[in-house]
Parts: sequence; structure tokens; C-alpha cells
Amino acid sequence: MCNTKLAIIIPCFNEAEMLPTSLEKLWKIFNKMITNNEISPESFVFLVDDGSTDNTWGIIKKAYKESEFKVKGIRFSRNFGNQSAIIAGLEHAYNLGVDAAITIDADLQQDENKISEFVEAYKQGYDIVCGIRRNRTDGFFKKFCANSFYKVINFLGVNIKPNHSEFRLVSRRTLEILSNYKETNLFIRGLFYDLGLKTKDIYFDVKERKFGESKFSFLSLLALAARGIVSFSVRPLRIVFFLGFSISFISILLAIACIVRLILHLNYLPGLELFETWETFATGMEILCIGIIGEYIGQILTEVKARPRYITDEELT
Repeated sequence: MCNTKLAIIIPCFNEAEMLPTSLEKLWKIFNKMITNNEISPESFVFLVDDGSTDNTWGIIKKAYKESEFKVKGIRFSRNFGNQSAIIAGLEHAYNLGVDAAITIDADLQQDENKISEFVEAYKQGYDIVCGIRRNRTDGFFKKFCANSFYKVINFLGVNIKPNHSEFRLVSRRTLEILSNYKETNLFIRGLFYDLGLKTKDIYFDVKERKFGESKFSFLSLLALAARGIVSFSVRPLRIVFFLGFSISFISILLAIACIVRLILHLNYLPGLELFETWETFATGMEILCIGIIGEYIGQILTEVKARPRYITDEELT
């Protein structure tokens, strides 16, 4: 494994400000690792333009021409999302014959200096090396939502290490296994922990973003969480079942209380006000349960359609 052919995959969406700086940092790391015989000179950076509306693709084409083919890339016809961009990069890396591939964000808030440690762990026999954040630079609300996400998703049966990110290395064996997963809505953050392959966690400190801002909004993170839960767990459906049973049972008690009041001609029955307020709560819970079931049905509909995860507009390989 001394001449590991490595691909570094970077999903990009409107990263024209940040990308030149990130590529410059990666060149230095690449040259150092090639000089130290850690990776093969055939290693490359693979950039996936996820339908950017700025000059991201222009920067990728310029890097491709000036880097002596150490930069490769594709451009989506529109924005298909971060997960699709990562999958596209991994699929192309596998087809290009790499021994291992590393995914990292375009802003390099994840510590690119850990790449050498990732490769060393791969050479020690690990098929998957996961980057785990030691800290977060987000605001309070986003931190709270992120921490809640990991607690909820693990409670619902999805095995993900808290503060896991899309900064990871996967071996060619892992890429081959990944090629067998054909779901349209593939939640890769949960998938890699679910494979049962030899995995190592490496912790890193998150850096401040120098240019631009994160493209992950609260709604996009919420959608990602919903995808992960629906893809890997049916526990929400079981919760819906028990909620339905509980609501039905309490509703029966309410009905009995009303009948007793009518029979006994009571104007007041202790605790009945509490039962009356239950009706509003029960209605809200019913709507929530319908929404959960609807999310599963929506995912089934998407999978049945079997539409492509992404459409490539241009390719530089």
C-alpha cells in the first residue's frame, strides 16, 4: 500500500470565493505526501459542481487545465444536493481505479492536515476512517439542533457517532460495496457505520470559515435528518402505532366519563376538564402521525420511480 492511489472528493455549491484557497492548501498536502511516498503520483482531486450559479465551474476548469490532470471534476445539470454530489464523486473515483477516496467539504473547515492520518489508518487495514468533530463553530441554535439530531437519530435506531461529518476515507472495497446500493435517497452518513467493516474514528478541530457562508440551511439539515431516519429505521412507525393505541385508550376513557355524566345528570365531574383538553392534543398527535407515515410513503414513491440521483452536464476526467 505504499503507492496508494488516492482521490480527494469535494462537493461544491457556489464556492467560487473559497475554492482557490482550498485547492492551494490541498496542493501542498498532495506534494508533501507524494514526496514522502505516502500516496501515488496518480492521486487526484475530484470536484463535483452541484449546480452552482456562480463561477465555481470556471475555477474547476481552470484548475483542471493548470494542474497537469491532478484535478478532475463533473458538473451537475442542476442542484441535486450534497449527498448526491458525494455519491457521484465516490462512484467516479471507483471507476477511475483509486485505492481509497476521501470526502471533505470545499471550505476545509474540517482539518485537511488529518488526511495523512487517514491514509496511514487505511494502510493499517481500516476500510473506513471517519472524521469526528471535537468542536463546532455554529451558533447556539444550530449546535442545539445538531446535538438533538444525533440523540434522536440514535434513539430511533440509526447508528451514527455524535459529531460525525462527511470528512472520511473509504477503501476500494467499501466503494465496491457502495456500488451495490441503488437507492435514490441514500443516506451515506448512516450507511458506512452500518456496513460492519473495520472502522476507525479520528478526531479533528473545526476551523472558522474564511470566505462565504455555509450552504446548509436549517431546512436542508432537517430534510437530511428525515432522510436518514426513514432510510435506516422503522421505529417511528412503531411509535406511531403505540401513540395511536394510547390515544384510542384515553379517548375511550373520555367517552365513558361523558356517558357517566349524562346518566347521573352531573354538571361537573372531577378531572373531566383535563379529558376535554385531551381532544386538541390528540388531534395534533394524529396529524403528526399522518406526517410521519406520509414521509415513509414519499420515500417509497421516490424509490419506485427510480430516477437518477444526479445528471451530469459536463465532465473533466
